[in-house]
Amino acid sequence: MRIGHGYDVHRLTEGRRLILGGVEIPWEKGLLGHSDADVLTHAVMDALLGAAALGDIGTHFPDSDPAYAGADSLRLLKQVTRLLRSHGWQVGNVDATILAQRPKLAPHIPAMREHLARCMGVEIEQVSVKATTEEGLGFTGTGEGMAAHAVCLLEKTGS
Repeated sequence: MRIGHGYDVHRLTEGRRLILGGVEIPWEKGLLGHSDADVLTHAVMDALLGAAALGDIGTHFPDSDPAYAGADSLRLLKQVTRLLRSHGWQVGNVDATILAQRPKLAPHIPAMREHLARCMGVEIEQVSVKATTEEGLGFTGTGEGMAAHAVCLLEKTGS
């Protein structure tokens, strides 16, 4: 078994959609980035890649490559999952936390879990997503950006 940790952060800005775990959340701001800037999915991908010692999302999906401009991060997560399987790994579980002062994310968490689980080919019970504020402190607390942490467990498939 292997464990991995992932972290991602993006600035909030007007004129962008807010996508977290593949769910579009209605709000006045969205996350700025080369792809859809889905901090949750990016943190999950980095945790998975790190656990398998396969680099990070910047290695596999560089922001210098126009092919990934506006990319759907769930599609990239499916690619990461295929890469893991090709190296003999399967996802045991994922536990992630989104750091955001606003908007309220609790109503959207079940859909985030469902999307992530489907893309990784696991049961929803293997995916935990939580959200927390930072009591107005730091860049997430002041509403300048959002961040996410994720940890995962990978298991060898025997391949």
